[in-house]
Amino acid sequence: MAHSLTGKTFTLYRSGVYEGKFVMGPKVLEWHGVDPQTRLQLKRIPFEKHMMRSMLDFTKLYENLSDYANAKWEGDSVTVSGKKYNRYLPFTGTLDGKEQTAYLWAQRGRPPIMDIVTLDGNVIAFVMPGRTSSDMLILEGHEKLTPFTKYEDPLLSKAEYGVRHLGNHWVTTRDGVNLATEVLLPAGGKPGQKFPTIVIRTCYGKTPDAGRHWVNRGYAFVTQDVRGRSDSDGELVPFYYERDDAYDLFDWIVKQDWSDGNIGMWGASYLGYTTTAAATSGHPNLKAAISEVNVGSPFFMDVVRRGGAVCSWPGVSWALGQSVSNRVDHNVFGGRAVNPEEVSKTRPITKIGEKFIGKRSVVLDGWAEHYRYDEFWEHCNNSAHGANVKCPMLILSGWHDGDALGVQETWRFLTKYDTPGRRIIIGPWPHSLNAFRDCMDVAYGDNAIDYDFDTRTIRWFDRYLKGIENGEDKKPRATYYLSGENKWYHSDDFTPPEATLTKLYFHSNGKANSLYGDGTLVTTPQEGHRHDTYVYDPENAARTSGAHVPNVLNEIQARQDFLVYDSEVLTEPVAVAGNISTEFYADSSAVDTDFYVCVSDVDEKGVARQISKSVIRAEFRNWPEDPSSLLTPGKIEKYHIYLHFAGWVFKAGHRIRVDVSSADYMICFPNTNTGINPYEDPDPIVATQKIYHGADYPSCVVLPVLYGKL
Repeated sequence: MAHSLTGKTFTLYRSGVYEGKFVMGPKVLEWHGVDPQTRLQLKRIPFEKHMMRSMLDFTKLYENLSDYANAKWEGDSVTVSGKKYNRYLPFTGTLDGKEQTAYLWAQRGRPPIMDIVTLDGNVIAFVMPGRTSSDMLILEGHEKLTPFTKYEDPLLSKAEYGVRHLGNHWVTTRDGVNLATEVLLPAGGKPGQKFPTIVIRTCYGKTPDAGRHWVNRGYAFVTQDVRGRSDSDGELVPFYYERDDAYDLFDWIVKQDWSDGNIGMWGASYLGYTTTAAATSGHPNLKAAISEVNVGSPFFMDVVRRGGAVCSWPGVSWALGQSVSNRVDHNVFGGRAVNPEEVSKTRPITKIGEKFIGKRSVVLDGWAEHYRYDEFWEHCNNSAHGANVKCPMLILSGWHDGDALGVQETWRFLTKYDTPGRRIIIGPWPHSLNAFRDCMDVAYGDNAIDYDFDTRTIRWFDRYLKGIENGEDKKPRATYYLSGENKWYHSDDFTPPEATLTKLYFHSNGKANSLYGDGTLVTTPQEGHRHDTYVYDPENAARTSGAHVPNVLNEIQARQDFLVYDSEVLTEPVAVAGNISTEFYADSSAVDTDFYVCVSDVDEKGVARQISKSVIRAEFRNWPEDPSSLLTPGKIEKYHIYLHFAGWVFKAGHRIRVDVSSADYMICFPNTNTGINPYEDPDPIVATQKIYHGADYPSCVVLPVLYGKL
């Protein structure tokens, strides 16, 4: 049935670059694309899904087009096709000589997010915000009434080039390994014109299309498969070769006749590690880098070993996905082809590959050869090479990013060495940044999606690779979203210097076991000392989802092997913003064990939601100064843990809670308490743990309090 959008022509833009037109025919969706190299318009043909790679699902959108066309876009919110939209941003511009105002409607709920723009109640645009690009489908001629105006900044590199694909090149490393490398160049430039280069190095299979929108704006784009992945030769040894191989690639780039010698690099997740590692190489031609949700150094910081403990699903899922073949198996990696809980419960660890993918995992086997810190881990440790970073780095992450600990590590060493031009932005996002406005039952503001996300990336490279004076180097060093207040803040640094580091001390009468115990948090440690005791049995280990989201924790906090400490009910909102840490004193009956510390927000109904958490393995409590030191049973030792950072408002009427435990098997394999290499599959033993507190042993959590009274 015909509707108001039938027969209308919509223009597709990817990151502000014209890609073609769609005609919403009465019976078929028609596509009018452009040739990528010449930018000439192609003939109009019926659309098929394979014709255009986009975040927008054009087939589904066309099927549901009547729902959007017939919806009543009025009031403050509307529900269309089961999705709620809030009236949010106005866009005022001139259309047919008349000033008009359109409105962007912010989609709520689970991703993927597709926002809608309407004018006088009629749909004029569909917008998919993203990380490296935003895809916009705009009614022809209505660009100035949509977020497309972000791309019309006169200081932004113009999308004036086609794309010339030079194909695959073999770049040989210093030790003779050939790495598959794709090159795309701007087409339509002057004869002999040289260009700055943006690089991506990936373990997921290079996709030249990923950087095409940069090429349209006058950048060469080089993407390379890391060793042992996809088309590259060699064996995958995660983390180890990334610094040197990037250096060798940069040497190759600057020798090409199309290179002007200026190199930038972008990467997220493991690609964020390759980017950060490349920056620590100190290559003189690397002039700018953007590292998003970067995996941290593998031994102590992130998905391989967290606090020295051996990661279960976070690390093993990736290792299995990389071990099926030379191309990543996303169904294994994403937990669709294997059961994450079964994987995390399987012993011995070294047999997991045979059980779930039918072969040994060379990645897990490699890690098993290096249980304790050695030259292998030192070489992979970006912190150990942080003094070499000379280029400005833009760091991006989210409060719910599972690799936040790696991001925090990167920011610590950039701060330690006062790296010029460093900048950090943290939103209320998961690992896939700029992806949602709601996380479980926590609702953020409509402003949680950042419509300046991909234009900022362009401006960063424009400033440092092309020398465009666009002000990016004058922006605040830190930008973060304060959840609960749902407002973006700017600061001169991160943790914000305006925050006060405030200690909340553990206290009890010796019975802090479970949320029904007598544990409290106080602002002054009590005289002397007391302790709380719990028994940790590795064969009865606790678990959460393993994700860094607002997990409801009441069920596990009711266990007797959890110590729980609560603040008084807050009389006013208390905002924390920055890095959270804990210092505590403990002894164990075992020679080794693990300790987890978690901060949660307890609402008026008693529901506790996870805010910040991490773990440390006792043997590595003094790493890196003392790389390995088993416990003397019964001896009190001091521990320090960097928890996940947070930007969170604890509301009046809520309580702040800290719990201490020894296991979360969806994050790390339970410590057997034996001190024996867990890859050797020792039989576990039960350990008795004691947490000490009071003035003699001032165990506490350290919160960066932005405002509010504790």
